[in-house]
Amino acid sequence: MALEGGGEIGGGGGMGRGGGGLRSLMRRKPADSDRVRAEGQQLAKELNILELIAIGVGSTIGAGVYVLVGTVAREHAGPALTVSFLIAGIAAALSAFCYAELASRCPSAGSAYHYSYVCLGEGVAWLIGWALVLEYTIGGSAVARGISPNLALFFGGPDSLPWILARHQLPWFDVIVDPCAAALVLAVSFLLCLGIKESSFVQGIVTTLNACVMLFVIVAGCYIGFQVGWDGYKVTDGYFPFGVNGVLAGSATVFFAYIGFDTVASTAEEVKNPQRDLPLGIGAALSICCILYMMVSIVIVGIVPYSAMDPDTPISSAFAKHGMQWAMYVVTSGAVLALCSTLMGSLLPQPRILMAMARDGLLPSFFSDVNKQTQVPVKGTIVAGICAAALAFFMDVSQLAGMVSIGTLLAFTIVAVSILILRYVPPDEVPLPSSLRESSRLNQEYDEEKGRNPLGEEIYNTSQIKDKILIEPLKDPLLEKKQYTGMMDEMKRRKVAAFSIGSVCLGVLVFTSSASATWLPFIPICIGCTIGGLLLIAGLGVLFWINQDDGRHSFGHSGGFRCPFVPFLPVLCILINTYLLINLGGDAWIRVSIWLLIGILVYIFYGRTRSSLIDVVYAPVARVNDCRSS
Repeated sequence: MALEGGGEIGGGGGMGRGGGGLRSLMRRKPADSDRVRAEGQQLAKELNILELIAIGVGSTIGAGVYVLVGTVAREHAGPALTVSFLIAGIAAALSAFCYAELASRCPSAGSAYHYSYVCLGEGVAWLIGWALVLEYTIGGSAVARGISPNLALFFGGPDSLPWILARHQLPWFDVIVDPCAAALVLAVSFLLCLGIKESSFVQGIVTTLNACVMLFVIVAGCYIGFQVGWDGYKVTDGYFPFGVNGVLAGSATVFFAYIGFDTVASTAEEVKNPQRDLPLGIGAALSICCILYMMVSIVIVGIVPYSAMDPDTPISSAFAKHGMQWAMYVVTSGAVLALCSTLMGSLLPQPRILMAMARDGLLPSFFSDVNKQTQVPVKGTIVAGICAAALAFFMDVSQLAGMVSIGTLLAFTIVAVSILILRYVPPDEVPLPSSLRESSRLNQEYDEEKGRNPLGEEIYNTSQIKDKILIEPLKDPLLEKKQYTGMMDEMKRRKVAAFSIGSVCLGVLVFTSSASATWLPFIPICIGCTIGGLLLIAGLGVLFWINQDDGRHSFGHSGGFRCPFVPFLPVLCILINTYLLINLGGDAWIRVSIWLLIGILVYIFYGRTRSSLIDVVYAPVARVNDCRSS
């Protein structure tokens, strides 16, 4: 039976069309969709490994680390803050492994949106892309809002900025506008319009300066620590004053300090050698961030007891207590540089996601235009910059920060699920390009007609003994039965794998929801955790026992990075991200749900009927490859 919409798990040998209605939600595009990309939509391939590391580190290390150190040490981890950063880094590395494989296999703009479109279908891809648009808009605005208070410290205090840049409250409105934040967003957007090479060069300089500030904190802190004998580690409560639970709670808090490496994946289409450089760039960026975080935390909790830390300015106050008040300006400079670099990392992916969605017909083609000179999506960058600047100017977006985390964790979760689908049930039918449809039709007709004359009788020309020898073995009943049995076994394996992946996802959701529902009585929590745990373990056990799909070797671009320890690593990634998602708070979920509901309406009335896959013919992967080779 032919696959219609390209989205079902099973497969057959025929061809089908992408349908409408609910089938449109399951339409999947090919992994190598760059083959059919329109002329004039190509991005410039300019990035190398060093520039990817600069983008990853700059997008990840924000000013939060200059504050999180004090908050987490005082409330959760104590001197064991370093362990919390290490655990959070390992948890982030699980998602990084999944991103690295998909980025090297499918090096196209769109990041998690593109991966979910290839593996899960159009419906999930649209929701992820829509959520990422919100994430980067709010994230960029929030970062820009945080720069002006830090800049004001160089002018003498919180309210000392020049009048044209200072915050003002509009009369008759309970709104505080921030011209400095809006100006910074527009300036960064202009920089991004100049080209990926130019913007990555500037971000590399800013990131290097920020790293130098962190190295100053580490070196100067070590000097003070050896002078005073590391008093912070001599507290009477010991190294784990809040116990293991405190360390884990601290890890959940500092986990969000590692968000940003996914920006590297969004530039996949602009990398010179994506199969080699993307995994290395993601891994190196995350490793550098983890090392810097851990070294800063070791120093700061060592020179000041955790209970005496200032929760707002822990690093500056730590140096001030040892007679280095001037270090405040160095640390503040690092915070400003970190925010500027993070702002670039927040505004860089959004126009590329909009461009990918417009290429697929889900958004107006306006966003898919690529400037011929700079080879970047200038129109999308300008629109995204104006929206983020307006938001930063009029709104205090700090209350919307939870929405950013939801978008990121949803993307991380879907990427991990995509790895399981890629390994066990990869798409066995893909859209057939229009240029190959005639060739495919002729090949299919030839297969049906060969061996028969116009009267419908089988032809065996005695003068073509060689052809007869080749044809007759195919008519062997034993061979045909063996081939049929093998095909049925493969279909059964795919169904079992699909049900197992569903069991894992459902088990994770039930288990984390039950474990997080502390308001319930003890017995219902135990029942929910037991049911969820059994579903999770059963699905994971079956995935470990059955073979992975042979088609995973030819899926997308070959020769790149492969995620290790499948299925355990992706399942653990899904478990961690789902737990963090459930515990983000109801207010953030209500706001994100409203945004997603708006996105569903946009898809129903626009994207669904304009998708580039609406009239696409689906064919088995083998037939498409044969048509390409012929």
